[in-house]
Amino acid sequence: LVMKKNYWLVLFVSCLIAELLLTYTGNEILRYITKPLLMPFLCAYYLAAVRSTAGFNRSIIAALFFSWLGDILLMFDSGSSLFFILGLSSFLIAHIFYIFFFHAVRIAEAIKPKGFLLIPVVVYYAVLISILSPGLGDMKLPVRVYGVVICFMLMLALHMFFIKNKKAGLLMAFGAFLFVISDSILAINKFYASFSQAGVLVMLTYGIAQLLITEGAIKYNSGIAKTGNPS
Repeated sequence: LVMKKNYWLVLFVSCLIAELLLTYTGNEILRYITKPLLMPFLCAYYLAAVRSTAGFNRSIIAALFFSWLGDILLMFDSGSSLFFILGLSSFLIAHIFYIFFFHAVRIAEAIKPKGFLLIPVVVYYAVLISILSPGLGDMKLPVRVYGVVICFMLMLALHMFFIKNKKAGLLMAFGAFLFVISDSILAINKFYASFSQAGVLVMLTYGIAQLLITEGAIKYNSGIAKTGNPS
């Protein structure tokens, strides 16, 4: 099982490195191969590492599936704004499943809602939207709604700092933070000011974010499987 798990992890990391190199060199043709393989490899890694069929796991698998769908749809967004909307919608659903997961962990760990975590998240959202708003045009409502959802996801993920399994909590919280950074870079590049190698930064932060959340979920579930409680 360990060999099988590591096999999928190596494939994911290798594919991410290839994706970054192809993005850097502007080889869009080969990216049609590497980008759609990222989430399937990561999902296979998760399934190989976690054998339980608890609700937690279904949320992660669903989040990775809709992320995969979003990855594919956004590859065609330059030709049509419809693909950007569809891609945005797919990632919106992915974040909703991550919200389900983090909420379930918070409940299982009996962690009370911590309102102070909302403050930095709201400030970040307000600053980013104020920067993006002039260039959003017809995308104002979709981008603002998406921003609210991903910031809510981050706020719940920050509660992972307080779970008993500190290593798992740190991985999941930092992964969620990187996901927000990745989406922010993408939005700034698209709606505010495009800059060189934005695509590389988006994919780097996105790839690491997904890996950290997945790895954190694996460690959390492994803790439950070994001890019978989320420690």
